[in-house]
Amino acid sequence: LMVWLRRCTHYLFIVVVAVNSTLLTINAGDYIFYTDWAWTSYTVFSISQTLMLLVGACYYLTFTGVPGTATHYALIMTVYTWIAKAAWFSLGYPYDFIVTPVWLPSAMLLDLVYWATKKNKHSLILFGGVLVGMSLPLFNMVNLITVADPLETAFKYPRPTLPPYMTPIEPQVGKFYNSPVALGAGAGAVLGCTMAALGVKLNTWTYRWMAA
Repeated sequence: LMVWLRRCTHYLFIVVVAVNSTLLTINAGDYIFYTDWAWTSYTVFSISQTLMLLVGACYYLTFTGVPGTATHYALIMTVYTWIAKAAWFSLGYPYDFIVTPVWLPSAMLLDLVYWATKKNKHSLILFGGVLVGMSLPLFNMVNLITVADPLETAFKYPRPTLPPYMTPIEPQVGKFYNSPVALGAGAGAVLGCTMAALGVKLNTWTYRWMAA
């Protein structure tokens, strides 16, 4: 019974984390619409996607102990996102706005680290966190490349409102504008290790909770 309960709890956690990951990354392409703050938004969204992918994928990966599971988790996120983005398409938004599977290659790197280090959790946290953090902002640029003309799209399909924290006060300048990929990769590499550690630790906590 306890084995069954533990497995069900893990699978429930995986579904919950994957759904929440999808909800937090569902508007990952919205930086296209924030014309004045596009690169700032791009950097923020890249980091958020990195962290959500790492938490869920590391949790799922260390639960199963099977390299390849992180990629499977990223595929779950991708499919969930495609289903949700279909609502945008039904409202008349362009098809090329639907999110591309940017999480998959980063998740593959995570699996590769876990396999190459013979399932060493500390290496997964350190090397996997850095690799995903540095790679996802780069892969996320695919979202911009696949949209024919971001500026034209932004004016043709305007957002009804901007969230308060994204409201342009003045056109942005500085570091965000100069290198959004580099900034996202740098911040992602640092924060990624922390979130990877959280994902691994959640696994341990869940086992202890179920064993109590």
